[in-house]
Amino acid sequence: MTMLLELEDTTRLYGTVIGVNDISLSLGHGAYGLLGPNGAGKTTLLNLITGQLKPTLGSVRVLGQDPRNNASLMARLGFLPGSEGMYANVSAFDWVTYLTELHNRPHGQAQELAARALATLGMSEHMHRPIAHYSRGMRQRTRLAQAIAHEPEMLVLDEPFSGLDPIGRHEMSTFLRSWIEQGRSLILASHVLHEIESITRSFLLICGGRLLASGSADDIHEILADIPSQIQLTTDTPRQLAAELIAGDLAESVRVENATTVVVTTSVSLKLFSHLTGTAGANGAVVTGIRSADESLQEVFHSLMRIHRGEM
Repeated sequence: MTMLLELEDTTRLYGTVIGVNDISLSLGHGAYGLLGPNGAGKTTLLNLITGQLKPTLGSVRVLGQDPRNNASLMARLGFLPGSEGMYANVSAFDWVTYLTELHNRPHGQAQELAARALATLGMSEHMHRPIAHYSRGMRQRTRLAQAIAHEPEMLVLDEPFSGLDPIGRHEMSTFLRSWIEQGRSLILASHVLHEIESITRSFLLICGGRLLASGSADDIHEILADIPSQIQLTTDTPRQLAAELIAGDLAESVRVENATTVVVTTSVSLKLFSHLTGTAGANGAVVTGIRSADESLQEVFHSLMRIHRGEM
C-alpha cells in the first residue's frame, strides 16, 4: 500500500540556517498532529511536503510521488498556509472559484465546487461579500474552503486555529473531525498541544528542525510528563498545598501566587497528578483546577533538545 508520507534523511538549509535537519519517517494514511514551538521547523516541513521547497539533502515522497513541481499530486492535496494571502476586494466565492480553476477544473464546475465548500463551512450567507468585510473566523473558513473545494484526498494545515475565537475553534475542530471520520488524511501543524489533541491522537514532535518524538497522545504525555514543566494549581488552601508538595518531593519549586493559585515546577508530573487525584477530598489539600502554563511549552521543547543532545 502506498504510504501517505515518506521522508528519508531530509534536510533543508537556508544558507547556513537549518530549517529541517535530517528527518526520516514513514507515515501510513491517517491524521497526524505536527507539534512544536514557533520557529521549530513546522512550516518548512509542510512546504517540503507540498512541494514548495526542495530538500537540500535527502528525499520527500507524498502518496508515493515526489511533490516538487507535480501538478497531478497537488490536485490530490489541500493546503492551508500559515499566512492569509487573500485579496480584500474580491468575494470568497470568486476567490475559491479561481483557486479551484487552478486545479484544472472548468469554470462552471469550479463555481459549483466553491459554493459547495463554502456552504460546508457555513459561508453561504456571506460568500458574495468582499473579503475585507469578513471577521477573522470567516476569513479562516474561506481559506479552508479553498483547500477542500477541489475534493483532495489529504489536507495539510499550518496553524489553522491561529487567531480564532472559541466558537471558531470549535467549528474548525468539528469540521476536521468529520473530515477524518470520512477516512481522509490530515497533517495539522500547531504549537498548542490541546488544539491537536482535540483532532487526533497521533503526534510528531519537532524542535530545532529535528523530529524529537512520535507516537500516540498517551506516548507524548508520558514523554512530556517527565520533563521539567510549570503547572498552575487552583486551590482554596494554597499554603497547605505548597507545603504538601514540598514534603512529598513532588516539585522542584513551589510559588504561592495569590489566594487561590500555586505555581509548581516539577519533573514528575505523572506522580504529582496521581498524588493530587488520590488525596482530593481526603486528608490532603483539595485542587479544583490544573493548567499548564502557556509559556512552559517552549521550555519543554528546549528540554527535549537537551535530552536529544545528551545534556540531560
